Amino acid sequence: MSAAPAPALKNVKKKATAPSPRAKPGRPPRALDQDLRERILDVAEEQFSKHGYDAVSTRAVAKAAGATSAMIHYYFSTKRELFDAVFARRADILNVERMASLDAYEKRSGKDVSVEGAIEAFLAPTLARMDETEGWRYYLALVAQVGHKPQWGGEVMTRSFDPVIQRLISVIRKAMPEAADVNLYWAYHFLSGALLLTLAETDRIDRLSNGQCRSADIDAILPRMVRFAAAGFRSICGAAAK
Repeated sequence: MSAAPAPALKNVKKKATAPSPRAKPGRPPRALDQDLRERILDVAEEQFSKHGYDAVSTRAVAKAAGATSAMIHYYFSTKRELFDAVFARRADILNVERMASLDAYEKRSGKDVSVEGAIEAFLAPTLARMDETEGWRYYLALVAQVGHKPQWGGEVMTRSFDPVIQRLISVIRKAMPEAADVNLYWAYHFLSGALLLTLAETDRIDRLSNGQCRSADIDAILPRMVRFAAAGFRSICGAAAK
């Protein structure tokens, strides 16, 4: 005897299943997102430092980073946005370190704040980074390059570093209460020039001195730059300082 046929199933709905998420076109797997973004920033930092903004293309950055142009544009829609991300990444770190250094110096010194002490607290965190990773050296050379770029360098430096510079001026003003603001800012302008030249590590002084001086010798640079800049502040500001 044959088995009865199975009854027809009526009005039975299959349980809906959510479609599998698909990656955005040009986007790497999520687990690789942050690593790839950092690698792109590292490569762009080196290339901008060595060749300058105008000579670097996003295609070249993508190739060196093992990525595609689409991936570059996924994270950074334009080359300028990529550059700004490169510049801001370490600027934020430097600003935190320099603010902390100035705050600590001011608290430690109380009423005995000196021009030398303020300048050293400002310079030391930056110059110390020159002895660290190759990435930091690329970045600091890039800062020097941007500081001398007339078209938009001033805007980038202002956006990135003005708060910590104003903090330095406020500490120096405690040591030179009679100094006019105009003279304090001119004195900082000249200090900035010396700092940017040092960050560039052009090895000009190495050649000029026949090797007696080295552009990467931070232990020699820091105390001399502090004394040089402090004397300049005193001379320009024309006020007694501690």
